[in-house]
Amino acid sequence: MTELLRLSGVSRRFGGLQALDDVSMTLSEGEVVGLIGPNGAGKTTLVNVVTGVFPPSAGTVVFRGQPIHGLKPHRIARLGLARTYQIVQPFPDMTALQNVMAPATFAAGAPDIRTAERKAMEALEFVGLGEAAKARASELTLAGRKRLELAKSLAMDPKVLMLDEVNAGLNPAEIDVALDLIRQVAARGVTILIIEHLMKVVMNLCQRIVVLHHGAKIAEGTPGEITRDQRVIEAYLGNRYARAEAERMGIVHG
Repeated sequence: MTELLRLSGVSRRFGGLQALDDVSMTLSEGEVVGLIGPNGAGKTTLVNVVTGVFPPSAGTVVFRGQPIHGLKPHRIARLGLARTYQIVQPFPDMTALQNVMAPATFAAGAPDIRTAERKAMEALEFVGLGEAAKARASELTLAGRKRLELAKSLAMDPKVLMLDEVNAGLNPAEIDVALDLIRQVAARGVTILIIEHLMKVVMNLCQRIVVLHHGAKIAEGTPGEITRDQRVIEAYLGNRYARAEAERMGIVHG
């Protein structure tokens, strides 16, 4: 697989707080990778560093062979790196279509309004919001606003998509719909990094998982390897979950 993104020794400090500590990882073309860890582990900070919200205090971020640490977020977005936000904040008084046209125009660089509208409508239809295109964003349910957030990122034509807690606040049926959408996005060739607390989602969706704790990477591997890693069990999963997941996957713990 072709490597798309590489983080090497990435650290980020906020005053006396070490939010990221010497994190190295890669993403390759076609992968769906989970990023997990306790609250405050540095997961969203890592996405913010990659997407240019914060520059790294140390280390490098290389996307498709080009160093991007230090670039502004809009420049990184135009290179093909998109992200969603844990707390969705659409423009409430704009329609769903107008919300998606904004990134299609300013991030994906649509040459004219007609092209931006077509791309936005395609994204809305893909996530199941085609009939709500003219509805104001404030009128959408939480699940609808989450899908709108996904449509906004897809309108940017990303090579890599970073999803930050896209299932937070959703009920089980809505989570199943979101999972199906993520699989469809991956099937289109988009590489995905997903921050997720629901381990059912991570274990069923991801080929590889990276675990952060206190800003540092403590483990990386397949779902089966992660459930057997004692550091991950102690820091995040807990023994009860690890045993149950191992039994479900047919794994015998040594």
